[in-house]
Amino acid sequence: MMVNEKDINEQIAWAKINTDVLRSMENPRKSYWVAVAVCLAMVATAVLAEYIQYTVGMGVANLNNPHMWDMYIATFVFWIGMSHSGTLLSAILHLLHADWRKPIYRFAEAMTTFSLLTAGLFPIIHLGRVWNMYWVLPYVSDRGIWPNFRSPLVWDAFAITTYLSASMLFLFIGMIPDLAICRDNTTGWRKKLYTALSLGWEGNDRQWRNFRKVYLLMACFLIPLAVSVHSIVSADFAMSIMPGWHITSFPPYFVAGALYSGCAAIITLFIMLRYFFRFEEYMTLPIMEKTAKLTFAIAMVWTYLNLIEFASVWYGHDMYNKELLIAKATGPYAPIFWGMLFCGSVVPFALAFRKLRRHMPTMFVVSILLNVGMFFERWMIVAPTLSLSHEPWQWDVMWGSIVEWALVFGSFGWFGLLFLVFVKVFPSVSMYEVKEMVFHRNMTAGERDVLRMTDHAKPVKQTPGVEGA
Repeated sequence: MMVNEKDINEQIAWAKINTDVLRSMENPRKSYWVAVAVCLAMVATAVLAEYIQYTVGMGVANLNNPHMWDMYIATFVFWIGMSHSGTLLSAILHLLHADWRKPIYRFAEAMTTFSLLTAGLFPIIHLGRVWNMYWVLPYVSDRGIWPNFRSPLVWDAFAITTYLSASMLFLFIGMIPDLAICRDNTTGWRKKLYTALSLGWEGNDRQWRNFRKVYLLMACFLIPLAVSVHSIVSADFAMSIMPGWHITSFPPYFVAGALYSGCAAIITLFIMLRYFFRFEEYMTLPIMEKTAKLTFAIAMVWTYLNLIEFASVWYGHDMYNKELLIAKATGPYAPIFWGMLFCGSVVPFALAFRKLRRHMPTMFVVSILLNVGMFFERWMIVAPTLSLSHEPWQWDVMWGSIVEWALVFGSFGWFGLLFLVFVKVFPSVSMYEVKEMVFHRNMTAGERDVLRMTDHAKPVKQTPGVEGA
């Protein structure tokens, strides 16, 4: 039987994909271990700060009666926003059949999971008496204490728990074929782990068809769920009558801000993984350009929503909202306000230039500045309103204490540590999706039309000797 030369080339390319991704899990650059050490030091700083707050009390956080939220809740909103782009964009781009998502969607989905796990820490830290956390859980109790289900904070608990569960399931389901590849190419404890997690995957036609259907259904389910979760987070503020919070545009504004910060984080992690694991062939410049263009488009939407809010307040008849807007621009928080606008609305114009989009050091700096701007935005949502509310006794300027900043600093280390452990243990690039991308690129136009007309969900050809590929 004659062997097709194109089939041989595909098999060689597919074997190389397996080798490159599996090698990244065994032998990253030394800078990877430096990053792990830095994250551990940041986590240790946060643990020390929490110990001080735990033993001394909430006074070290500088919280008082009007300023009952501030840094902790602003950081909570920041991490919730960070979580949205990974799973949401992966699901949307999957439905749109955007092939360029395939090398990067795995780590973006992992970013969602770890951002949610980081965000969940801050309401607990904010309680102060962390040992009483179980009081807020809705279970039968002799104390007769139940949460107030009319409170948006309870909505947060249900929405975020649902989103975390669905995101972890979406991430796990998408990894099953790759876990089978890892199972067949590793030994020791890794083989036992991957054997358990791959759920007996063999890569036959029936499994592929069921896999495609489940993954598609999960993608359709996650899109409205992700939008609703951050809309509910915005309700924490919009359902109140406080100036600066009682705004009807908050739900789309929060969703746009979440997508914005998440896309910026994807660019940062894209560049780091590209360097740590030598993924230049997979995380290519064209993919970076597409991600940067998407980030720029979302930045313009976020800027437009900001301008709408400013205009509606300025031309409205609510003097409290107008005074708050003027105080943001000219008062003690003015440097943060203008820093937010500069980082969030001016810096993104660097993404409009092709030469800058293809320059990795520039993109790394820009992506960090974008998220600095988004952190400023969360602070400007929370703090100024509490500083200048309806009654004069509530007028006060509040800045984060050293303990608060240490916990915020440590949260980035916690997120980074979880992420770095994940990409060391599990494949950060989807091997089977990249193989599909290579397969489709090598097809002729006629072959693509036949495949589209017959069965789009048809599994790709398997590499001889590699199960699950």
